[in-house]
Amino acid sequence: QVQLVESGGGLVQPGGSLRLSCAASGFTFSRYAMSWYRQAPGKERELAASITSSANYADSVKGRFTISRDNAKNTVYLQMNSLKPEDTAEYYCNARGPLGAQYWGRGTQVTVSS
Repeated sequence: QVQLVESGGGLVQPGGSLRLSCAASGFTFSRYAMSWYRQAPGKERELAASITSSANYADSVKGRFTISRDNAKNTVYLQMNSLKPEDTAEYYCNARGPLGAQYWGRGTQVTVSS
């Protein structure tokens, strides 16, 4: 049974930091591209960052967010620094396999507010 379980969300002040984690199980983690998407209220879900052997970022988070993965722990992380109110969203972990299989976590809420 495939599971992606996000954790680490919460309420943080502007300029603060959070680290999200996504623990994966039920598939061969190292063979999958892992991504973090986010969806703000009233907006479409958007890609924030993805990682295979290298990382890619949306322009809106570049220089502030860092995605990383630990294949031994089947976990992907998103370190978020210099957070802004516009980063407020539900953050979702996504796994995409080489043959097109795709899985989603249930999300973790990040709220940036003073």
